[in-house]
Amino acid sequence: MIALATAVIIAVMGDVAIVLYSKRRPVGKYLTWAEAMAAAVFAFFMFNLWYGIIPHQWISLADNEWGWRADRILYGPLAVLKPDSAGGVNPVTISYQSVRDIGVVVIYGIGLTLQVWHWASWQNRAKPKTEVVPTTTYGRPLARKG
Repeated sequence: MIALATAVIIAVMGDVAIVLYSKRRPVGKYLTWAEAMAAAVFAFFMFNLWYGIIPHQWISLADNEWGWRADRILYGPLAVLKPDSAGGVNPVTISYQSVRDIGVVVIYGIGLTLQVWHWASWQNRAKPKTEVVPTTTYGRPLARKG
């Protein structure tokens, strides 16, 4: 549990660092060779965290400490998910290993979403912010042209 929590905290801190650095770095400034290498190492570290270490720690936690194996069947609260083969009403048998694997897919989805969001926000940081023109209650602009 400690390893998973530590990995998630480090990954979130890295994501926050990306957001803060993207706001600080001037648009159009050239990268030096050392800056490019440091950025590549940091990007590889973040990829390794989100796609390697965090899913591995989740699987290790679920298998070793919680005992989520394929032979343990999920019954849910008040046996709502109890399969019909065990006397329940659910036609689908859901094992704890399936829940563990769905958790891994969710972790990959979070990592991929953050990765795409960071790249898009980095590329769009040079775009000018749209200016809000004050309008009347009828929707006409208050600014006079000319």
